[in-house]
Amino acid sequence: MADSNGTKAAGSRARGIRPTGRRRKSPTRRRRALTIGLCALISAVLLGGAGLGYVYFKLNGNLKGIDINAALGRDRPKNIDNGSMDILVIGSDSRAGKNAEYGPDEGGARSDTAMIVHVYKGHKKASVVSIPRDTLIPRPDCTKDGKNVPGSQRAMFNTAYEVGGPACAVKTVESISGIRMDHFIEVDFTGFKKLIDALGGVDITTTKAIDDNSSHLHLPPGKHTLDGENALGLVRTRHGVPGGDGSDLGRIQLQQTFIKALMKQVKSIGLLTSPAKLYDVADTATKAITTDTDLDSVGELTGLAKSLGGIGAENVDMVTLPVTYDKVDPDRVLPLEMQSRQVWDALRQDQAIPPSAIKDSAGDKGGTDSYVQ
Repeated sequence: MADSNGTKAAGSRARGIRPTGRRRKSPTRRRRALTIGLCALISAVLLGGAGLGYVYFKLNGNLKGIDINAALGRDRPKNIDNGSMDILVIGSDSRAGKNAEYGPDEGGARSDTAMIVHVYKGHKKASVVSIPRDTLIPRPDCTKDGKNVPGSQRAMFNTAYEVGGPACAVKTVESISGIRMDHFIEVDFTGFKKLIDALGGVDITTTKAIDDNSSHLHLPPGKHTLDGENALGLVRTRHGVPGGDGSDLGRIQLQQTFIKALMKQVKSIGLLTSPAKLYDVADTATKAITTDTDLDSVGELTGLAKSLGGIGAENVDMVTLPVTYDKVDPDRVLPLEMQSRQVWDALRQDQAIPPSAIKDSAGDKGGTDSYVQ
């Protein structure tokens, strides 16, 4: 993790992220359900394009970075330089611009999906913790556009991004987990669709029909190659899955299944044998994401891709933050204090999340885990 007290020598950014995976101790600059699948995709397209100077220049121009370190300063969890890495990946539900077809633009975006990707020392396996957007948490004070945004003791988790942008989302995750985020990656609706389309779709199998008018998704049982629109429908659907509880918790299970399918496909489609397709996917991927400024160049993303390239879907453990339904408002959930502490303690110590942490949680009982493969 990055040290909040250090400064970095001029020009060190150009070296990228070291493939050993050790965390930087002195940085100076530094969102949808793609998570580590997105990292696998970036790995394929960027490593395949290594050495193409003008391509790098073009792709660099696509990237957008947000200086999380400058925004948060020194009031952050302690850096633990143990070779592991923590990445906050969030998805914006903004209805602005081309996203207007998914609902009215109410003037702000929320983190529709949030996942903490913990990459273990050695970078051969990872754990992903999904935070339900309706989780009630103590949101800390944040700053946006130079103005203070007061915190709240019972705020929905996804309002952190709405009121304070990416920096507030990172600060909120760090305050509830006690874990410093090394990186931040964001994807919105439109970027997600374009990325899946550029990839040629993602193959899944449904064991039962999915019919959800809200997410515009209608799939009979069987094998499907989802284009961007249907992939987006799958990761957004809550109401059309038989046996599901219609909640965000069920949707999270679908998202986690989709991510593993994406990871498997990226490693099997042979992007490196088609330069034109490789460039198209790389161009789309770099346009689709916003990162922290430690990742906002092709060189830095390539370094990250190298360090994560050995992680397969079978090496990724996905869980939902242990929660229970709120007795005051059953449409909201509350973290189970003891079990949540087990999750965060395990990641902080670079250990596997114990099964006991999610045993009594509503988070992994959404009822949709067996309907998509």
